Amino acid sequence: MLSPRSSSPHGAMHATLTLLLRHQHPDTGNAASDTAALQLHRHRHRRVGSGMARSLLGDALLFCAGATVATVLLLTLTSPFTPPPAAHVTDEPSPSSSSARGGDRTFYDDPEVTYTMDRPITRWDEKRADWLRTHPELANADERVLMVSGSQPTPCRAPAGDHLLTRLLKNKADYCRLNNLHLLYNTALLRPSMDRYWAKIPLVRAAMVAHPEAEWVWWVDSDAVLTDMDFRLPLPRYAGRNLVVHGWPSLVYGTGDGKDRARTWTGLNAGVFLIRNCQWSLDFMAAWAAMGPDSPDYQRWGAVLTDTFKDKVFNESDDQSALVYMLMQEASPWRDKVFLEDSFYFEGYWLEIVPRLGNITARYEEMERRAPELRRGHAVREHAERAAARNAALEGAGLGRSGVEGWRRPFITHFTGCQPCSGDRNRDYAGDSCDDGMRRALNFADDQVLRSYGFRHADPLSDDVRPLPFDYPAAAARQ
Repeated sequence: MLSPRSSSPHGAMHATLTLLLRHQHPDTGNAASDTAALQLHRHRHRRVGSGMARSLLGDALLFCAGATVATVLLLTLTSPFTPPPAAHVTDEPSPSSSSARGGDRTFYDDPEVTYTMDRPITRWDEKRADWLRTHPELANADERVLMVSGSQPTPCRAPAGDHLLTRLLKNKADYCRLNNLHLLYNTALLRPSMDRYWAKIPLVRAAMVAHPEAEWVWWVDSDAVLTDMDFRLPLPRYAGRNLVVHGWPSLVYGTGDGKDRARTWTGLNAGVFLIRNCQWSLDFMAAWAAMGPDSPDYQRWGAVLTDTFKDKVFNESDDQSALVYMLMQEASPWRDKVFLEDSFYFEGYWLEIVPRLGNITARYEEMERRAPELRRGHAVREHAERAAARNAALEGAGLGRSGVEGWRRPFITHFTGCQPCSGDRNRDYAGDSCDDGMRRALNFADDQVLRSYGFRHADPLSDDVRPLPFDYPAAAARQ
């Protein structure tokens, strides 16, 4: 067992050497042996001491290097400029990515299923149902709506056209964001032969194939403004129907009040429609497009429609008169699945709506002055709850009725004939009526959005905004 003095390797070596020297020189006495041992000890001590110094120096250098590396690593991990660590990746596919990873096959693996109008799709309901089964997280799709809109791929000719289209797009994006809808805005002609008002049909069809999760596709013309951010489509009302259009049965079907009425190509408006994502709709759009510019009978259809509708002012086949013609036939296979909505402004004629927007605003503010709970501030994410509360209060405030005889906010204000991009507006519209009308409608809608951020436009035609006082509009009335 080593003594305390020899508790290290160097001490043990020193003790061993001393004993060895004494054994080799027994007759020289202690002095000689001690002298030799002392000399050897001093020599060894010098060697060991220098080795220990080098060892300590090496340890110090290693310690400093380690400390430096640790410091750099710590600073790197805590730096605000360090990218976040990569997400943990597993080999186990999620349900939503099973097809991409070689899981269950879907209709996307079938070369016969295309996005274009020239290739019909069969058994679409079955294909879509199979796809939804492979995506159980999207199974409850009954009320899932995809809004689709678009504009031309080239710059506008009208000086303010591109600016107006940007504001019109923002309006649609605002509505979809507040009401939890997806928006597809397209600027490409998917089928160049089907341009202008026919361009939406190839786009809607492609959207159905690309979005099997959507139960409804909602087409909204680019020149339509959503002027009630609180209103939601009453989808349960359309159970059993596959197409919803703003129109009047008496003007489309020619019957009403027990007597025939003149049919008109304006008996409905095809600029806004809601269509179910199903086989019926694919077949319907194919029949609708067969009256368009892709048809070899396009010129003949123009003559037929002009002869049928005496108020039609141009002699080419357009989407709206073609739709009315398809529905008005007594043997029409489509009529039973079409809902002509006339109980609210599914889309409304702008000349009928814009002059009344100021009075509508005043009546809503009066309702809120009488109801403190309606003017409380809230987060944008709470829009749905606050919208429901406002809608519930409308009837009691005398604002429940829509249309020309009511004061409820119009759902959609449609600027038909204004052509904001080309500038080729209807000649019956005087001066700047279209431009001013669009600005009024867009500001009217934008004020509903800005309200959640504490602002509103300075006046209906102003681009400037002003902050709202606390407890608006009651506070404004007290000032």
